[in-house]
Amino acid sequence: MIALVQAWWPPLGSLYKLNFDAAMFTNTNSTGFGVVIRNNMGEVMAAMSAKGTAVADNVEAEVLACHRALELAVDAGFAGLEIEGDNATVMKSLASLRAIKSRLGNIYKDICVLAAGCSC
Repeated sequence: MIALVQAWWPPLGSLYKLNFDAAMFTNTNSTGFGVVIRNNMGEVMAAMSAKGTAVADNVEAEVLACHRALELAVDAGFAGLEIEGDNATVMKSLASLRAIKSRLGNIYKDICVLAAGCSC
C-alpha cells in the first residue's frame, strides 16, 4: 500500500506557523475545527479546537476554520505568521483575489484583514 506522507516543516526564522483544519459531521449537521500555532522549534505556542455550525461544503468549513484561527492569532498577539491548511482550494483562493468574488467573499476579505494584522 502506498500512502501519502505529509510532514510538518518549521517556519523560517522567527516566524510562527499557524496550522488549521476543519471537519464536517453529517450525522450531527455540524463542523469542528482545530488550530495550532508553533514556533520555529516546533513548540506549541497556542492551540484550540471548537465545534462549528452547519455549512454547505468542506470549502466553507475550511474557510471558517481559517478565519477562527486568525482571530485566535490576533487575540493572542502573534505577529509574523505562516498560514498552512490542507485544503488546496482554500489556500489557492487565499493567495489570489479571485476568492473575493465568490459566495464566501466577505469571509475571505475578513481573513485578509486579520492576516494583515499578523503580518502574514
